[in-house]
Amino acid sequence: MPESPTLTAGIHYENAANGSLIVHLSGYWQTGSAIPDIHTHVAELTRRQPRALKIKVTVTTWDSRLPCFLFKLLEFTGRKGIDTELDELPDSLRALLQLALTVPERSDAQRVSLPESTPAKIGRFVVDFANHTAEFVQFIGELMLAAAAAFGGKARFRWLDVLIAIQDAGPGALPIVGLISLLVGLILAFVGAVQLALFGAQIYIADLVALGTVREMGTLMTAVIMSGRTGAAYAAQLGMMKVNSEIDALRTMGLSPIEFLIFPRMLGLILMMPLLCLYADLMGIIGGAIVSLAIFDIAPAQYYYEIRKAVQLDDLAIGLFKGLVFAALIASAGCMRGMRCENSAAGVGDAATAAVVDSIIYIVVADSVITLLCNQLGI
Repeated sequence: MPESPTLTAGIHYENAANGSLIVHLSGYWQTGSAIPDIHTHVAELTRRQPRALKIKVTVTTWDSRLPCFLFKLLEFTGRKGIDTELDELPDSLRALLQLALTVPERSDAQRVSLPESTPAKIGRFVVDFANHTAEFVQFIGELMLAAAAAFGGKARFRWLDVLIAIQDAGPGALPIVGLISLLVGLILAFVGAVQLALFGAQIYIADLVALGTVREMGTLMTAVIMSGRTGAAYAAQLGMMKVNSEIDALRTMGLSPIEFLIFPRMLGLILMMPLLCLYADLMGIIGGAIVSLAIFDIAPAQYYYEIRKAVQLDDLAIGLFKGLVFAALIASAGCMRGMRCENSAAGVGDAATAAVVDSIIYIVVADSVITLLCNQLGI
């Protein structure tokens, strides 16, 4: 029986005005056809060196071989800077080529990355810091508006959520706050006793422990504990709500996430933080008493009398004021990180970690500023 004729794909060139070149593609560009070798025609174009290229397609039938050939041809003209006109291509073929040429480079492609210069690192840090500061200021502004609406009786939230936040931030934190504060009191007493014993002034251990705990260490250690316990929990809870689209559902129902979710948590932590600070002060003083009474034979009455002489109401008020400020900063950092969480499980973990880091930074900065102000005011 006679053999079927071989299907061929044709291509020929035609010189045009102003040094441009017309490329005609015809014939059968499909499986089983004799497709021209792209390297041969790339060499031909290199030899002719046209200023511009115009492609005309009058093929009978075609499949993926035609766009593959044209794609390689356009890659070559793009590298050489040759202006290529595709107006006379079929609409479907032209759209396919344009889509292929606009697809971004694969992310796993091997590339050599140059080290970032020091000015670029500084600039990127400044930009990130400015963006973070702007987001924090915006978040605080929205939170203040929510607080004003709440005190005006217009905010929409559940008091049950406030009670739950009080339970989590208050009684639930007593064991860890008590243990850490007791140990900090013991450490302060031991550190002070080493130097005071050189002068026979062990009685002043009570002054050191009481003042250090009430003005500084009790509030600071409580804030650090709450940043790792409650601040991270707030970030994780809100992050999971964002991943599960619960926050978007609240907005769809016309409820503000700031009022409904964040304000009850912040209110619960602010209400409990001063009480936790008082509890931490008591446990720290008890820790100092254990060292003073057991090792240095100081009478309980003497220890109590020295504490009454050393600690004034101003000292206690400063510690409680710091606790209120720290509570607001911890809740703000945790809730803001939760609201900015990425929609993934890894994003929830990153948000919790970032909340703890931000909280500790805010606490240290705020504590330094308040201490400097108190020193300048003489209180």
